[in-house]
Amino acid sequence: MANVSKPVALVSGASSGIGKDIALRLLREGYVVYGGARRVGNMADIEAAGGHAIALDVTDDASMTQAIDRIMHEQRRLDVLVNGAGYGQYGALEDVPMTAARRQMETNLIGAARLVQLCLPHMRAAGDGAILNISSIGGKFALPLGGWYHASKFALEGYSDALRNEVRQFGVEVIVIEPGGIASEWEDIAADEASHLSGAGAYAAMVEKFRNMRGKRQAPPPAVVSDLVVRALNARRPAIRYSGGLMARPLLFLRRHLSDRMFDRLIMSAFR
Repeated sequence: MANVSKPVALVSGASSGIGKDIALRLLREGYVVYGGARRVGNMADIEAAGGHAIALDVTDDASMTQAIDRIMHEQRRLDVLVNGAGYGQYGALEDVPMTAARRQMETNLIGAARLVQLCLPHMRAAGDGAILNISSIGGKFALPLGGWYHASKFALEGYSDALRNEVRQFGVEVIVIEPGGIASEWEDIAADEASHLSGAGAYAAMVEKFRNMRGKRQAPPPAVVSDLVVRALNARRPAIRYSGGLMARPLLFLRRHLSDRMFDRLIMSAFR
């Protein structure tokens, strides 16, 4: 029997990093939590904490459909969707194969959008719900070597703005979370991919400088993002966007107030 007294949340990308931390935090907050990811074996800690670990591949429609069907069968409700699945496809735009570019968009944007499509009918029927899209400060400005990653996050920001105004009439909130630097495996994976694709060609010097930039300032743990998620869910009138993490607020402030050319100079100063 479903426990109707507890709100139910699905967190995608829950096998590591930010997604895992959000899932564990929502369990501590009293939610029934389904952590979804391809690497189900990496979610044993979520199960040990009382959550559910389910196979979820956001590039596979059948996998997403089955996940939502299971949650509705077991719980009869779905109150919160956290779109946390994602990764950074790095490499110079000249070098990144189009197959890799499409996979980046499919994972970071299309998969999130499809989960929204599958969840929304249930939220509309309940007249309540919250969709939290984990974007990035990289959805407001772009760094060299991360073009396809930034394109996916820029797109997720615009998608979220349109969605918010479509579904608010049904009592469904759409909230964007914009992390800055966070301590996780994400940065190492992105740097390795940049080196693999562009480390020996025309962009090799830029890749080397990018690698040298990493680790110069200590990034905070994923709990910074989980705190934002909980703050949004507990708010009577949540903000449209929340940001946090290394350099998040200063960089967003500068992006708002500097001209494009001035911001370009600021970004490229890090590659000198």
